[in-house]
This record gives sequence, structure tokens and C-alpha cells, in this order.
Amino acid sequence: MNNSISPLIILTIITAAAGLLPFLISEKSRLYRSVSPVVIFISSIISLIYLLFIWPDIVSNGSPVILGWQMPFAKLIFSIDALSGFILIPLYILTAASSVYGWKYFDSHKIEKSHWFFFSLLTSGMFFVLVSQNAIAFIISWEIMSVSSFFLVITDKEKKESMRAGLIYLITAHVGLAFMFITFFMLAKTAGGSFDFSSWKNLDISSFKAGLIFITALISFGTKAGFVPFHVWLPLAHPAAPSHVSALMSGIMIKMGIYGILRVLTFITPFQTWWGILLIVLGAISGVLGILFANGQHDLKKMLGYSSVENIGIILLGIGVGIVGVTIDSQTLIFFGFAGALLHVFNHAMFKGLLFMGAGAVIRQTGTGDIDRLGGLAGKMPLTSILFITGSIAITGLPFFNGFISEFMIYFSSMYGAIKSDSIMIIFSSLFAGAALALIGGLAVANFTKVSGTVFLGEPRVQQSSSVKDVPFAMILGMGILAAVCIIIGMGSYFIIPQYLYNPVLEMTTGINVNGSADLMTQMIMIITIILSAILLLIGISLLLYKFFTKTDDENVEVGTWDCGYSNPLPSMQYTSSSFASPAIKYVSFLMGFKIDKKSDSRIFPASGWSFKSTVNDWILTRIYEPFTAYTARVLRTPRFLQNGKTGAYVLYIAVTIISLIIWMFGFGS
Repeated sequence: MNNSISPLIILTIITAAAGLLPFLISEKSRLYRSVSPVVIFISSIISLIYLLFIWPDIVSNGSPVILGWQMPFAKLIFSIDALSGFILIPLYILTAASSVYGWKYFDSHKIEKSHWFFFSLLTSGMFFVLVSQNAIAFIISWEIMSVSSFFLVITDKEKKESMRAGLIYLITAHVGLAFMFITFFMLAKTAGGSFDFSSWKNLDISSFKAGLIFITALISFGTKAGFVPFHVWLPLAHPAAPSHVSALMSGIMIKMGIYGILRVLTFITPFQTWWGILLIVLGAISGVLGILFANGQHDLKKMLGYSSVENIGIILLGIGVGIVGVTIDSQTLIFFGFAGALLHVFNHAMFKGLLFMGAGAVIRQTGTGDIDRLGGLAGKMPLTSILFITGSIAITGLPFFNGFISEFMIYFSSMYGAIKSDSIMIIFSSLFAGAALALIGGLAVANFTKVSGTVFLGEPRVQQSSSVKDVPFAMILGMGILAAVCIIIGMGSYFIIPQYLYNPVLEMTTGINVNGSADLMTQMIMIITIILSAILLLIGISLLLYKFFTKTDDENVEVGTWDCGYSNPLPSMQYTSSSFASPAIKYVSFLMGFKIDKKSDSRIFPASGWSFKSTVNDWILTRIYEPFTAYTARVLRTPRFLQNGKTGAYVLYIAVTIISLIIWMFGFGS
């Protein structure tokens, strides 16, 4: 029975209460900095273990927990089904990792008492978003999540950039909330006025109304998911927030938008083909533009923010292909599309959380997130460099790591749709999805090769403090947890995915049993696991043989490599992020406002050094949103003269309003 959710609710309340503990403890106490993150960490681990223990009860769709507190138009109903339960797993893992990381992140900085309060409120809000089975309770939980994350974004209130990022995020969140009200009211009206999710299933909805609900839901939840064109807040908020908060927001909070879209899809069946095609187009645009914008960034965390836009695009590609599969009744297309998307939701939470924490570790130790001012950190921060590169390999979808499995499933679904369908539109959209994913993957490899090489390899580009060293163990532990999951999913998918992903989640999402395709995927993952294991074994044997047969006597003489005339290379001779990214993106500069600022001296003996710097302009923000908001502000300032501070004028306004209402009541009102 789903009444077993009660312990999870209690643990969530404990997590929320943990944020209040710093208010009860003296700042001079040793417990002041540690008590909240430790309690949140322990609570998250216990919740994760308990969730996995009750998984069979969750997929059996038992009875919900109904609390006695009644609200207008609503009652508190909480339940975990396969879809929400699946997303709760990465929520607990990432909360545990980010809390233990955040424990030491502020070690040498002043931390406000409210920080862990809003952090715990954010995690609790996300939990109740996932388990709410009533629209009003869902909206309240959603608002708790949004407002608490806003206060975390503006943690550094002294910086104008932080306040601007927080304001843009808050406005975007509430635009999405307005469309959420529209979506839920349309569903409630169709269900006879009920706001309970259980009343919204199997509704008799016309295709036009279902399409309208789909569009409003896409706008509403898209503002939180951050796909193009609703992404503008995302690359601004992540650099402003502390790194463990960025990890939680990018890893899980934006997935609440994906969850909302999937949840609404369960209410408006049957699906329509154009929904899937629209999601494929949006996914391709978001993925390609997101990774192109990421390639052009010089700020480490801003680059990761745009990379999140890219990965949301990949998830939309999978969902779009899955919806197309439903409309043509292809179990294989349904399974591989939706399963790939859902697995990428999980995987992205792990490797993006790891990368944000790695970026935070670099910024904490060096004092800068400017990629072009870094370099050579692998020698000073070896553990951080290994963990960051692990996340970089995972996010690019290369073998042995988790990103490979989910992207492979989406690749397979798009290729299968192109081969098996008789519809020209579906063939084209499937090929379009596959081609977009291939392009995204190639650009992602270029981007993270640039970042990892520039930050961790080579020589420091500016003088670094001799005290730069690796971060404390707690921060390494937080990153290590996520890196371990990336490897375990990548190499152990055969033992993990079938139990937690196949039929329960997909049948809940689509209402279709996909046993046959699940068996096919199990066999494919088994083959992939065997091949990857064999490759690893071969590499290991080769290294052992090389070490065994390599001579170690005095006959081996070490000499310097041919230096091409550069006998004394300088750090300035290294590639920068600008010079590395330029060849990959200059041909599509029209898509991203790419500009190059280059200074050169053609003389044989130049008097001054050469310089090269590229900048990327997010034209969606600067040419669409900013002009629109400026125009809106001018329009809204027009009636400002009415607010003149004169009491007589305000009394006149009240009198005019009352007289107008009386005339309406006795005249037009009758």
C-alpha cells in the first residue's frame, strides 16, 4: 500500500526542520555550520534506502495518504507512483551529495543562518511537488520550491549580478505559474470542478482542448525546465548561486518541469502526433543552441548552465520520439524514447551535479571561475580534476559512463522510427532527432575537452597562490558519490535499469505495456555491458603487459621532445577557451551572436603581443526578452501620475469606484 509513504513525509519534515537548527545554535558553536547539512544528509540517505525498500509497493498503485486538513477546492492528498518515485531516487542522491559538499563549501566564508533553511525548504518543496495528488497542493509545493530557490540564488546580495539573476528567475517562475493555473483550471473544468489528479484520468477531452492544455502545460513547465526559448534565467541563476545549490537546481529542480509535462500527458490521452514533432523540434533547437552557447562561454558555471539547456533538449527529443511512437502504436519507439528520456533525467542529475560541484571546488580554491585565467590545476587539485573529468566524460555520452546508455536509447529510438514508419513526416522527424543528437554529442565533446584541458592541464595562465590545494574531504565525498553513480549506471545498467525503469514507469506515463520492448532492451544492455567489460579487460591486460615487458634498465634515456624552436614556452602560448572553441562555432556564429576581438601585429618582430578573445551574445535574452520588458515597463509607467500621494485624489478614486459599482448593479447588472 502507498500508505508506506508516511515515513517519507516524516523524514521530509525532519529535513525541513533541519534548516531551522542554525537559528537555535550560537554562531560560535562548532555545530553551527555542520548540524543542518549532516541532518539533511542522514535524512536523505535513510529516505533513499526506504524508497528502494518499498518500491514494489509503489508500483502496485496502493491507496494514497489523505490528510484531514481541508483547503478551499482541495484536500491534501499525497501518493507515490512509479513516475514520481523514479524521480525521487536522484532527488535523494543529489540532496545527500550536495548537503555534505555544502558543509565545507562555506568553511572559510560567512554563512547566513537562512541558507540551510532555504536549502532544506527547496528539497522539501520538490518532494511535495512529486507526491502531491491535488492541483492546489501541487501549486503550493511548487511555489515553496520556487521562492526558496530564489533566496538561494541571491545568497550573495552584495553583487548586482546575483540580484538581477534572482529577479529574472522569479519573474520567469511566476509567468510559468500563471500558465500552470490556466492548465489546471482547464483540466478541473473538464473533470466537473475536481482538482484531484485521480479525477483527471480517462477524461473525455476533445482533440482541440487536449492540444490547448498541452501547449499551456508546455509553457508553464517549460519555464522551469529551461528549454529554448524559456532558458534565459538558467545561465544567469547558476553562476549566482552557491555551487551545491546550482547542482541541486540544475540536477533536479529543472527536472520538475519535465515531471510536470509527463504528469499532464497522463491526463490528456490519446496523444497527438504533432505534440511529439513539436517536442522534437524544441529539443533539437534547445540542444544545439544550448551547447553552442556553452562552447562560447568563459565563465565555468555559466557554461554549465547553458549545458543544462542542451541536456533538457536531449530529454525532449526522447519524449517527442516516444509520443510519436504512441500515435503509431510502436512499442519499441515508445519504450526507447520514453525510457531514454527518463534515464537521461536521472543521469543528468548525477553528472551535472558532479560538474557544478567540481566547478565550485575550483572557484573556492582559486577565487575565479574565468576559464581563461585557470590552468594546470591537475597537479594542485588532483582529486577534483579526476572527478570533474569523470563528469565531463559522462555528460558527453562516451562509453563506460551513464550518459552513454541514455543517449544510446534515444539514438536507437530515432533510428528505429525512421526505418519502421511509413509516414514521411515521422521518418523525417525521427531522422531529424537522430541528426540533432549526433550534432549535440559532437559539440559536447568539443566543449568539455576545451574546459577540462584549459582548466586542469597545461600551465597556469595567471599566477596562482602557492596555497592552492584540493578541497576538504567532505566536498570530495559529495563529488565522489555522484561520480560513483555515473560509473555504476554506465557499467551496471543491466542489473539496475530493468528493475526500476521498464514497465512500471513507462506504463504509468503512457498507459501502454511494453514488456516486449523491455526484453529487447535488456538483451541490448547485456550485450553493451559485455562489450564494454571486454574492452576494459583488454585495456587492463595491455597495460600490464606493457609494464611487464618495458625495459627499466639504464639503456632507457629520457630526452626532451622536439620543441619546434620554442625552447622556453610561456603560459600565454597555450590555447585559451576562445581559441579552442572558435573553429567549432565560427561557422554558425549567426545563431549565437558570436564575435571575435583579435589584435595582431604582422611585423617579423612584433612590438606587442597578439590577443584573441571571443564573446557570445544570447540574442534571445537581449533582442527579445529585454526589449519586450522595457516596452512593458514604459507602458506600465504611463498611469503612474494617478499615484500622486495626495489623499484627496485617493478618496476620489474610491468614490468613483463605488459609484461605478452602484451604476453597474442597478443598471447593467440587472
